Amino acid sequence: QVQLVESGGGSVQPGGSLRLSCIASGYTYSAICMGWFRQAPGKKREGVAGISTGGGSIYYADSVKGRFTISRDNAKNMLYLQMNSLKPEDTAMYYCATVGCIGWSPVGYWGQGTQVTVSS
Repeated sequence: QVQLVESGGGSVQPGGSLRLSCIASGYTYSAICMGWFRQAPGKKREGVAGISTGGGSIYYADSVKGRFTISRDNAKNMLYLQMNSLKPEDTAMYYCATVGCIGWSPVGYWGQGTQVTVSS
């Protein structure tokens, strides 16, 4: 079973940056495609970014392209999301999750979430 724990959220002004981390434990983490999702109050859950097992295949939501960067360090069982040029509309609870390697849909495992708030 995979266990995921996010960290790195917080409050930041527009234009600022945050780096989210997700540490994973489990039997086959290095072979699992991973993603970041977010959900704000009153809005549907949104896929933010995904990365394949070896990092060779990546997707980003149009809303974050050019601003966010997903990466992973399998030796450390870590997943990252570098968020730059943050906007108020990025405010949400951010989750890491295991995802399918074809359609990037969440499959099976989620972290508890970390809150990101962007405001003046």
